[in-house]
Amino acid sequence: MGQLEGRVAIVTGGGRSIGKAFCKGLAAEGAHIVIADIADSDAAADEIRGNYGIEVMTQKTDVSDEESVKALASAVMARFGRIDILVNNAAWFATMPMTPYSEISVEMWDRVMAVNARGPFLMVKHVAPHMVAAGYGKIVNIGSGTAIKGVPNLLAYASSKGAILGFTRALSRELGEHGICVNTLAPGLTESDSLREHPQHMTPNERVLASRAIRRTQVQEDLVGGLVFLASPASDFMTGQTLAIDGGSVNT
Repeated sequence: MGQLEGRVAIVTGGGRSIGKAFCKGLAAEGAHIVIADIADSDAAADEIRGNYGIEVMTQKTDVSDEESVKALASAVMARFGRIDILVNNAAWFATMPMTPYSEISVEMWDRVMAVNARGPFLMVKHVAPHMVAAGYGKIVNIGSGTAIKGVPNLLAYASSKGAILGFTRALSRELGEHGICVNTLAPGLTESDSLREHPQHMTPNERVLASRAIRRTQVQEDLVGGLVFLASPASDFMTGQTLAIDGGSVNT
């Protein structure tokens, strides 16, 4: 029996890349999976369902749109009657151009914040009340080492992920009395399916490697163990924290 047997987990942006790896890791521990993605996720759902024998639900969801998020929460409760785990993974990054601060348009800034900061807020707004009613839940917000180190030409992205750090800390204070743990998982630069298609963010890889205590390329599977830990009973007395998984590039 897996340590998440029978739990229901929503993973935003779970249809591919790191999000799909998260779905697989949770499914391997027995959790039923809800893939909430703006893109079609049926292929990912079929793969996970076939490999792990758990229920997988997909729903096309724009996390920046409140009505879309409300519909997702209602649909999950109608199907499963519970939501135990929320992984706020959806973010705009892979296709984002490296842009000097003076050339960032207001439209680009607002788009980044809408997905990366408003999205987790809306998900929590409409999912956490169901956790409060149950007296238990795990919320894992996906942050980034860019918010801790600062990275040039990624001002909007790093700022949005800095918002996640404050979001996690404040929210943990509100939800702790209800038995809900809220933590941030902060990856380093990760070679993922998305970045292999948009490699502009992998170009500083040599500099990143030099900053790590473990000097190798990070892959998406490196993040799964930490995610499962934060979603499992093993972390029931841990909240408001940032778990950096980046080979020792930053120390938190």
